[in-house]
Amino acid sequence: MDDGRVVWSGPSAQADTVLRDHLGEARSETSTGTVLKDDDITNGEVTSAIAGVEFETIDLGGKAVLPGFVDSHNHLIFAGDRSEEFAARMAGQKYSAGGIATTVAATRAASDEELEANLIHLMSQATRQGTTTFEVKSGYGLSVKDELRALQIINRHTEESTLIAAHVVPPEFKDNPETYVDLVIDEIIPAATGQAKWIDVFCEKGAFTEDQTRRIIEAGKAAGMKPRLHANQLTDGGALKLGAELGCVSVDHATFASDEDLAVLAAAGTVVTLLPSIEFSTRQPYPDARRYVEAGVRLAIATDCNPGSGFSNSIPFTIAIGVRDMHFTVEQAMWAATAGGARALQRRDVGRLGAGARADLAILDAPSYRHLAYRPGVQLVERVYRGGELVADNRPRV
Repeated sequence: MDDGRVVWSGPSAQADTVLRDHLGEARSETSTGTVLKDDDITNGEVTSAIAGVEFETIDLGGKAVLPGFVDSHNHLIFAGDRSEEFAARMAGQKYSAGGIATTVAATRAASDEELEANLIHLMSQATRQGTTTFEVKSGYGLSVKDELRALQIINRHTEESTLIAAHVVPPEFKDNPETYVDLVIDEIIPAATGQAKWIDVFCEKGAFTEDQTRRIIEAGKAAGMKPRLHANQLTDGGALKLGAELGCVSVDHATFASDEDLAVLAAAGTVVTLLPSIEFSTRQPYPDARRYVEAGVRLAIATDCNPGSGFSNSIPFTIAIGVRDMHFTVEQAMWAATAGGARALQRRDVGRLGAGARADLAILDAPSYRHLAYRPGVQLVERVYRGGELVADNRPRV
């Protein structure tokens, strides 16, 4: 790739240092030291890396090349529409988690084909905006059959599948939530073993208590699932500390976090995944990313795309909000959306450009990654490669 600039989000020579300091300083290098070869990225001089190999040279004309974005938190498998709920919030109603039941009813009524078609559509939209790695959660079935079919569909499209049967208590168990918790532990988790890489719980008032969360997470871990947690989205509770105690790889939302919470998370090495488009859509207060960074917390940002609290699957939009309203620097937001997201998924092969990384690239119609925050709402991602293959091309057709 000639004349382009490659943003190094954790280069191979410095990846461990960058991940340890987690300050999100993106690096920039000329692209002459990076080539695509056998689906991976190989460092070194072009002449030595590709000697005797047929290859294509792409002249980028000075455009920026980024690692493909890593969306480490979203809910892309669902049916139904909740735009009326959004309009009501914008008219002054307060957000609560109760609207999830609306999506549960629509998802249960949808066919497998309808759910998969919507998942493919939403992933395709996100890919055109530069996302190349997706974590996708279940959580709108809330029964053994419906959670399992959601995971089976998810697994056809990403290796990062999350069971969140403990999203909310479904309507049929509203008078006996403990019975539903028992169902999750005794039936849903065993049925999902081997289907879900991750176990997640919405630990929040109106969803699941800390004790219930502990029981579910421990059951998931015993079944071989890795833990993550929805924590402190709506209230300043004890979910963040609980997540650190339970060994969660990532605690997500973290809208309300005390200094003590941040110290515990930093000491545990837990990734905090902030979700800017949720605060945008719910008018909740934005957390200040500077507090988290100064406390030594590892940060990621993701879309949390879902039909209720935030229906955006655009990482560039998330970056722009994070910079403007959460006080990320542009470099920190870029890092959080790439290497930070990879850290939240315990992945070292994505979210960076360097030796051993998968050849996931986003080419911008702009000279610098800074334009992602500088020009919000503009389609700046021009081309996207996943595993060295062109998967999205937004260039105008002549």
